[in-house]
Amino acid sequence: MSDPSGNLHYCFTPLAAWIADTPEESLLAGTSMKASPITTTTAQEFGDAYRHPPHTAVNTLAAICTACSQSSPTDYTNFLKAAKWLQLNGVVKPFLKLWPLLDPSDFITPEVLHHFHQMFWDHNVKWCIAMTGVVELDFQFSIIQTLVGYWAFNEGISKLKQVTSHDHFAIQCYIIAAVAGSVPHKFLMAIHVLLDFHYLAQALVASALQEFHNHKEAIIRQGVQADWKIPKLELPQSIIPSIHQSGVVMQWSADITEHAHVEEIKVPAHAGNNQNYNSQIICHLDWLDKCLHFDLATYIEQCVNKGGGDEDFSDLDVDKEHEPDAKDIYLSDYSSPTR
Repeated sequence: MSDPSGNLHYCFTPLAAWIADTPEESLLAGTSMKASPITTTTAQEFGDAYRHPPHTAVNTLAAICTACSQSSPTDYTNFLKAAKWLQLNGVVKPFLKLWPLLDPSDFITPEVLHHFHQMFWDHNVKWCIAMTGVVELDFQFSIIQTLVGYWAFNEGISKLKQVTSHDHFAIQCYIIAAVAGSVPHKFLMAIHVLLDFHYLAQALVASALQEFHNHKEAIIRQGVQADWKIPKLELPQSIIPSIHQSGVVMQWSADITEHAHVEEIKVPAHAGNNQNYNSQIICHLDWLDKCLHFDLATYIEQCVNKGGGDEDFSDLDVDKEHEPDAKDIYLSDYSSPTR
C-alpha cells in the first residue's frame, strides 16, 4: 500500500476481535480445553480470584516448538502426548504464526451469549437445582406472578429444551427469589454477586467478581460442585482488560451468527424430508436466492414501465408493494414442500 508520499509499504490488517464460543477460542489460540485461551491459566487454576498473565502468540509458538523437539508431528500418537502435556491442541501451524501483533489475549473478546448467559444456565442453575431439588425449584417458578412482557414458566425450568437467550434473561431475573430461603446465605450470595458481575461488567465493576470469590466456597461445602475446573469461570477475569482494549462486551455477542444458523440451516432442514440434509439445504437456499432475484427483477421492471419516457422517477419510492425489503422477507415464505 502506498503512503501519502508515494512510498510502498507492507501492510497487515490488525485483528481487532474474534467472536467465538469457548471451544472455538481454544482452537484459535491453539490450546487444549484444560487451559485458558486468553491467559496462562490451567484447569487447576480456573477458580483463582486474580487474573494470570495474558496468553500471547509467543507462548503458543514456543510450546509448539518444544513439542516438535520432543516428538515429530508425523508421529501423531507421541506428538499428541507431548502437546497434551504442554496444554496444546495438536495444531502445528496456527494461523497467528504469520500474523504480526496478534495475541489471543487481545483479539479474543468476552462473548455475552456463551460466557455470561450460557455459563449461568450450565452451572448456576444446576447448582440451584442440586440445592433446592427439581420439584421445589419448578414449583417456585410456576407460582411466580409474571408481569406483561415477562416470561412465564408454568411447568418450571428443569425440563426446558432448546433454551434461548430470552429464557436465560427471564430465569436470571427470577432465580434469586426462587431459591431464597431454600439455600444457605453464603450460597445465595455467591449466586447473586456472580449475576451482578455479569450485569455490571460493562460498567467496569470488578468488586462484584471479587465478592463471588469471597463466597464461592459455600458452593463447594454444599456438595453441588466438586472443583472449579470451569473455563467460563476464569474468563471473567479478562473482561475488564478486554473492555479497555476493545470496548464494551455487548457488541461481541454471537446472537447474530446463531440466528443466521437458524435461518440458513435449521429452517431449510425443516423444509425437507429429513434425508440428504446437505443437498436439500443447498437446493433450498439456491431456490430462495432465485426467488429473491426474481422479485427484485419484477420490481425494477415495474418501476421502468410506470416511469415511461422522460418522466420524473423521484416519487416512485412511495410504492412499496413489490419491493423486496430484507426485514419483511422470511424463509417460511419460500418453504419447500415436505414430501
